[in-house]
Amino acid sequence: MSKTTSTTETDRTDTERVGTTTGETDEHVRDEWRDYSFDAPTKIGVEDLDVYYGDDHALDGVSMDIPEQSVTALIGPSGCGKSTFLRCLNRMNDRVSSARIDGSVTLDGQEVYQEGVNLVELRKRVGMVFQSPNPFPKSIRENISYGPEKHGDIDTGLLARVLGRSDEAAREDLVEQCLRDAALWDEVADRLDDNALGLSGGQQQRLCIARCLSVHPEVILMDEPASALDPIATAKIEDLIAELSQEYTVVIVTHNMQQAARISEQTAVFLTGGELVEYGDTDQIFEDPESDRVEDYITGKFG
Repeated sequence: MSKTTSTTETDRTDTERVGTTTGETDEHVRDEWRDYSFDAPTKIGVEDLDVYYGDDHALDGVSMDIPEQSVTALIGPSGCGKSTFLRCLNRMNDRVSSARIDGSVTLDGQEVYQEGVNLVELRKRVGMVFQSPNPFPKSIRENISYGPEKHGDIDTGLLARVLGRSDEAAREDLVEQCLRDAALWDEVADRLDDNALGLSGGQQQRLCIARCLSVHPEVILMDEPASALDPIATAKIEDLIAELSQEYTVVIVTHNMQQAARISEQTAVFLTGGELVEYGDTDQIFEDPESDRVEDYITGKFG
């Protein structure tokens, strides 16, 4: 995949010089490397997104559109802004006191960062699965039903039972469906009252995915969901992601480039300085990247 072309001085007038890290080629980013077109409707639109943590410029002018019902992988070396970008999509960075966000993020064309956005509703629509499994110290059943009960979607409390309005049957149906959707039902169907902390790491992560599904999201954000899992559990998570993308929009951060190549339709590469360097069809990114730095990263010359 060696490149014979070089950036000309004319090209350099249209692009901004970027910093490099150890082993990284000095290069100028071109807008066309990030101009990815697709046929599906846009689910998430990002325009000129900058994020600062105090004086640290974590994301630098990122613009990209994410198609619905697909898997988008975010790759790049540690500290390049992948997870920061992911957390911007459902405003999780609002929880960081030093964070300042400029730019635009839209969900189905509606601005996420406008005043008056209901963050609880936003995070129902745009759910997140974290790097380490984090089940509640409750039963498997309660892990799934907790969100819908808190949001008032189902009611199984004492008053509801006394009044004959209990949604107990609906809860059981929801628990089963979410566990089936997360490819976990057959493994836990006979122990729904067991503490979820007794599950294996891979099972806990699939339970967290099932818990995310219980509030009927439209987008699922995943921050290295298989990094702490063994190869068998990782394969199950990857198979599950492929199935979920038939109904949901999935955006995943991963350090495993083979994983990105296996499961995603499109890949975005972030490099030094929180800059999106290249974004496009996954096969093209891995087989014939436009950027020398992306090629160097993918082939292991740095990162």
